[in-house]
Amino acid sequence: MNSKTDSQQLQTESPIQQYYFRALICFAASGTLASFINWDHPSTAHMGMIVFLLIYAYATYHFTRKQIPERMANINRWLSHADAALIGIVLSLTDFSILPCVMFLTMIQFNALISGGIRKLMEDNSAFAVGILLSLVIHKPQLVLSSSIEISAASLIGVATYFLVYAIYMHQRFHKLMISQKQLENEQKWHKIRAYKLSRYLPPTVWQAINRGDDKNLQAERKRISVFFSDIKDFSQLSEEIEAEALTELLNHYLTEMSKIVAHYGGTIDKFMGDGIMVLFGDSNSKGVKDDATRCVAMAIAMKKRIKSMQVEWFNQGIKKPLQVRMGINTGYCTVGTFGTSNHLDYTVLGTQVNLASRLESAAEPDEILISHETWSLVKDTVMCRDKGEIQVKGFSLPVKVYQVADLRKEMGKNQSYFEDRTEGFSMYLDMDKVRNYDKQKVIESLEKAASRLKDKVII
Repeated sequence: MNSKTDSQQLQTESPIQQYYFRALICFAASGTLASFINWDHPSTAHMGMIVFLLIYAYATYHFTRKQIPERMANINRWLSHADAALIGIVLSLTDFSILPCVMFLTMIQFNALISGGIRKLMEDNSAFAVGILLSLVIHKPQLVLSSSIEISAASLIGVATYFLVYAIYMHQRFHKLMISQKQLENEQKWHKIRAYKLSRYLPPTVWQAINRGDDKNLQAERKRISVFFSDIKDFSQLSEEIEAEALTELLNHYLTEMSKIVAHYGGTIDKFMGDGIMVLFGDSNSKGVKDDATRCVAMAIAMKKRIKSMQVEWFNQGIKKPLQVRMGINTGYCTVGTFGTSNHLDYTVLGTQVNLASRLESAAEPDEILISHETWSLVKDTVMCRDKGEIQVKGFSLPVKVYQVADLRKEMGKNQSYFEDRTEGFSMYLDMDKVRNYDKQKVIESLEKAASRLKDKVII
């Protein structure tokens, strides 16, 4: 069942439903008039009004069912005015008998308040008064306020039947409304689930813009941003050595951990390229080029440390050769935004500076972070780097000056808590922040034992 269609049906009565209720009103009014007539000398006005009421109910049904839904609200409004005016004429023809007046007036107020509130109440009462005035053309009421039992009984039965039928009808509508509400709640729940699943496939910048309704603002523009690239060295070779299922699990675990670090530092994952990751800083919610570059390099350092701990996990899972990651970072002006066709768009970043970041990643040694001079000039106050001179980069005519990232300055010196070194026959990785208190002595003993053996060994 379509929720939009259901809501429209609940808001507007169908022509057949209007016909049933209008027929009840007309039969109640006709019965009231019939009980008032002196059948020995029937009044032409009364007889003509009875016939008109019966024809009116059927004629309005044929008229409304041919109308388009967009016009029905306005047509129903004017027909309700006509109903009120006819009731005014009928009550005038009955010389304002007490019980019919009370019952029919109550019905007018009830219908008006249910369907349109105070404004509708005033309009229908005005139409009722106009009906009384029109009736004066064909009949002058005696104003005796008759209380004939026959007239009262006819109007009472007719109007009471109308209210009972309307009560049953409203109960059915409320029941349908409750069903529609439950279906709407279920649809909203599923929409939220689908939206969450979809958000995992889109960059946060794009998803937030779509949710705000301003995705038109994702048009391409020039921005100075920091671009990060990384990939796993010899990953294609690894794919030949282990089973596809194990490789998929390993890769998903790696990408999940890296994504957590990206989110922590406020980066935007542009795309995953197999084992490669492309991250942007400064494309949205930028706090300045310097801050963007600093967060980008700090993210790369955090990734490097996390990969070291993951290498131990992978080794314990049977992967003999440790997975080593290369990283490259560059800062510069790029074109950021959506690119593609009217049927398919992709949010990404283009430009020479993006290519340079990718080339730096390719030129980096395993477990090394290379940054360009532009990035170094922004982060040198907070990040310790080693000058690696100039390298020749494919696609660039001039050599590019590069730097190797060591660590954050606050983590160096007496506050240094992370140690890493590697040479032929030696590899060390120590993150003191992750060493547990009850393992501290064990680590110290291992280092002292290795140092003692190394000192005593004669190396030729």
